[in-house]
Amino acid sequence: MTSRPQSGAVGQTLTSMPPTQDVTAPAKEALRVLSVEDNPGDAILVREMLRDASPDGFVLRSADRLSTAVECLLDGAVDCVLLDLSLPDAEGLEALAQVRTVALDVPIIVLTGRSDEVLAVQAVHEGAQDYLIKGQVDARLLSRSINYAIERKRAEVELAHQAMHDALTGLPNRALFYDRLGQALNRVGRQGTSVAVLFLDLDRFKNVNDSLGHGAGDKLLVAVAERLGRVLRGGDTAARFGGDEFVLLCEDVSGERQAIAIAERIAAELDAPFVIDSDEVFARTSVGIALATEPGARPEALIRDADAAMYRAKERGGGVYEVFDDQMRERAVRRMATENALHRALDRGEFVMHYQPIVHMTTGALYGVEALARWQHPERGLVMPGEFIEAAEETGLIIALGAWAFETACRQSAEWATTAREDGPVRMSVNLSARQCGHPDLVATFGDILRRTGADPASVCLEITETALMEDIAASTGMLSALKELGLTLALDDFGTGYSSLRALQHFPVDVVKIDRSFVEPIEHDPQEAAIVAAVISLSHALGLRTVAEGIETIAQVDRLRGLGCDLAQGFHFAKPGPPEAVRR
Repeated sequence: MTSRPQSGAVGQTLTSMPPTQDVTAPAKEALRVLSVEDNPGDAILVREMLRDASPDGFVLRSADRLSTAVECLLDGAVDCVLLDLSLPDAEGLEALAQVRTVALDVPIIVLTGRSDEVLAVQAVHEGAQDYLIKGQVDARLLSRSINYAIERKRAEVELAHQAMHDALTGLPNRALFYDRLGQALNRVGRQGTSVAVLFLDLDRFKNVNDSLGHGAGDKLLVAVAERLGRVLRGGDTAARFGGDEFVLLCEDVSGERQAIAIAERIAAELDAPFVIDSDEVFARTSVGIALATEPGARPEALIRDADAAMYRAKERGGGVYEVFDDQMRERAVRRMATENALHRALDRGEFVMHYQPIVHMTTGALYGVEALARWQHPERGLVMPGEFIEAAEETGLIIALGAWAFETACRQSAEWATTAREDGPVRMSVNLSARQCGHPDLVATFGDILRRTGADPASVCLEITETALMEDIAASTGMLSALKELGLTLALDDFGTGYSSLRALQHFPVDVVKIDRSFVEPIEHDPQEAAIVAAVISLSHALGLRTVAEGIETIAQVDRLRGLGCDLAQGFHFAKPGPPEAVRR
């Protein structure tokens, strides 16, 4: 069998013989098999074996050279390839490599006369599903091998898809997005166009989960993904990075104006209400845009810039877009420098504690102090919390910084307790961040610090914002109760600025209410604000709680608050935060 047919490919349906009991292919859908074999006798043998195995189970096409096989594969109608490794235009594993390049998802079975164990292992390693030797194969074995190869390949493709796609929405995931973005950035500048990355975050998505349940939240994310697919151009990529964050890759963008137009089109698409389980839900989005106009941009840097722009959009109130610019880049560089320096600051002892007095409203006598961390930066000088607390929260360093602050304050409290005062010990207030509230070791860590420093728990108060507590009422209540068992007192900080202030007083075992400075500032000339403060003081007293007014700067505010019955006062009118020596003076 050495002569070759003149035609390159022949389509044949195998229907002449009755099926055997060994049929493994489904009768209702014949499997499309491409036999790449230059020996006509062997090609006929393959046809007869498939006919014996299942006359209706296979549709066979034959090709006597690799180039013809490639044409068949480009048609896309092949379920499995039977490949000889000795062809007129390809030899050995070269033929296998070319077939895989053309049709990566099509399973390949090597069917060759070479009985070579090393070659067989290499072939499987290079992507063949099986290695069969001519003369040792019958109809049953060949049929089974084809079916098994197809099933294994389907499983491989499915696993590969799962590894690169989000399970909920089916969109590409972070890994696949980075890969596509890297390829796109390699092409930047060839056509004089840019690559744009758009970072999307759904505003107030947590409210959907809290009010309608996580199932509804998942349905909303799926619906958002579907709308993104409708609005994007062909060739663009939408990916889900996790939670309610979506990232878009847009190639061949003419510039900032076109990127903005895409963002506006997306926002308009998402502005229309979603119907989730008969409930109408709105999914307004904030969008950050970053552009790469020249080669050399790194995927992670472009995504980071888009993310920073998105957060800037959120700061403006959400529902808007923001383009990353040089000013934002300077802030981002400064932020990164801050984060890097923060990692070293604790080890180097660069943090110091300042204390702001809290006084009795009626007498002006010292009641206590609020401990406020400062960063004594070796180059920037004294850095205020507003410049590093948020970075500490995001990096997780707030846990270590918070433990340091509590221990430092407790040591100072224990030291001051050695000096007798007519008004009793100086109460020490320490702020507790939202990230600390959710840490499982918080209570154990604070208990250990109290024992180690010898501070009196009754003289130490933890200040916690109501916003941090309302994230999870049940967990927050348990955490606060455990802290109370240590003997600590608790203050509800920034009272009135959250969404559920009265509910917070009802649920949480606090001892002190700190009235936010935003209510104190207008109190001397705004009767409505004064009425609100009066109601807070009255309610707090009815519940047996002390009240502290923050941010007092004028004597007029002092007089007004004293008249309303506020217990304690804190602000620049009395004293600015300072080192321990300043408080002692």
